[in-house]
Formats: sequence, structure tokens, C-alpha cells
Amino acid sequence: MPTRALLATALLAACGAAQAADVALARLDCGGPPEPVSVAAFSDTFEFDDTKLPLTYSCYLVRDGDRYLLWDTGNALDGSAAAPKVPLVQQLARIGLKPGDIDVVGISHYHDDHTGQLAMVPDATLLIGRADWNAVTQAETPAGMDPKAYAERRARFAPWIGRGKLQTVGGDRHDVFGDGRVLMLDLPGHTPGHRGLLVKLEKTGNVLLSGDVTHFHENYASNGVPTWNTNRADSLASLDRFKKAAANLKATVVIQHDPRDIGKLPAFPDFAK
Repeated sequence: MPTRALLATALLAACGAAQAADVALARLDCGGPPEPVSVAAFSDTFEFDDTKLPLTYSCYLVRDGDRYLLWDTGNALDGSAAAPKVPLVQQLARIGLKPGDIDVVGISHYHDDHTGQLAMVPDATLLIGRADWNAVTQAETPAGMDPKAYAERRARFAPWIGRGKLQTVGGDRHDVFGDGRVLMLDLPGHTPGHRGLLVKLEKTGNVLLSGDVTHFHENYASNGVPTWNTNRADSLASLDRFKKAAANLKATVVIQHDPRDIGKLPAFPDFAK
């Protein structure tokens, strides 16, 4: 190969490496119950009927070059005991970000403790599993759900219903930024369109964010399925996929609701890189 071609190849490789290295991940505090709660309903095989555990609500900020993804938005600022002490807007301001600086908001699933502050980023592109979007926007209230609660859920997605920047995600995986470093993975069962997130960091290595494919260490170990999951078979298949992916990628698994996993990432405003 001519010297000039070799030099060009080396420069391209260096640029690619620099881009790959500029991916970072941080955890944001998004509320949670102030006291341990009963987790009996987190297992449909009656595994935890007498168990109470502390739980937390977590959101994550991914920086890829100069682009930002907000993953989940936690509990609403509703004055409840589970509400975040510091709104997401104020947390982002600690590193000089405004809501308009968030390019993409990715939702693991439509449940309220993952979408509570969603409307704070109305100008971001919303990424959500296609089956979840269909569930959120169906005309009739889902069977067994309170109409008022369903209306409140729809209201959180109002900026994207019929007018906002929206991308419904289908298939096995979705490459968020097109560089292979941040992937939404298909993990249905908790909800029809539930997704997890894989972030490939240069120094830390691969990190898998669980969404709600599982909720705490004990349920993860025993493949427990919550009683309210929409499909038991899909839930078990997704857990199997998640665990095998974690093993093959040698990934750090972060269970988003388990406070024991908070320390796996640096305390905000620091980022894992």
C-alpha cells in the first residue's frame, strides 16, 4: 500500500478510536420509595411473600461525542414520598445542560416510574418500543386499568402524540447514534415493547442497563417474573437473553431499581468512560 494510503488509513483509524472513546455514562437520581417495600408481587411463584427490600428509581445520561441520550425519566414531581428530591432539570444544570440540549430520550417502557419527568424534554426525539407506543396511544383504556390513570399516562407522552419527534423501535436492537456504541435491546415481557440499553465504554467496558427486565438481585438470580408482567414466556426469554448477553460481553449489569447497583457507576456529575 502506498505511503499516502497508509497514512490516510491510520488517520481514519485514529479518528474512529477518538470517537469511540468519547462515550460516557452517568446515573441520575430519579426518586424511589423512602422505606423498604413489600416485593411479594415481584414473583408470580410466591418467592418473596414475606420480603421487604429498598428500591430506587434511576435515570441515566449517555454522552456520545456532543450528543446526549436521557434513558428513562423516573418518578413524577408529584409531591409523593417517591418523588425525586432534585428534578432532572436541576441535575442536568450541574453540568451546564438545558432540556433542549438532550437530543434523544429513550424509554425502557411506559410505566409511570420510568416516564414521570418525560415532558421536561419535549423537543428531544423519543425512542420507545413500538408495541409500547401502541399500548400508550390506543383509543380505549386497557382492560383492568383505571381510565384516569391511563389518561395521566397518555398525558406524559402528549408532546409526541401526533406532533413531536418520535421513533418507534422494533426488531432485535436499535443503534441510537449510528456508531454501534449505544444499543437499545429488545426485551419484551414486562411490557410488550420493553427495552434494555447496552452502552459500550472505552475504559469501563460494556454496561447493560436492565430497564425492568428484572428489579433486584434476588429476582435476577431466580428468574422471577412479576405478577403484572404482560407476558410470562416473553419475560423468561428476555431474562435468558439478558444474562447470556451479559456473560458474552463481560458486561457490568446495572439493575436500575436495586440501590445496591448505584455504586457500579460514579456519583453524578462524574461519568463512567
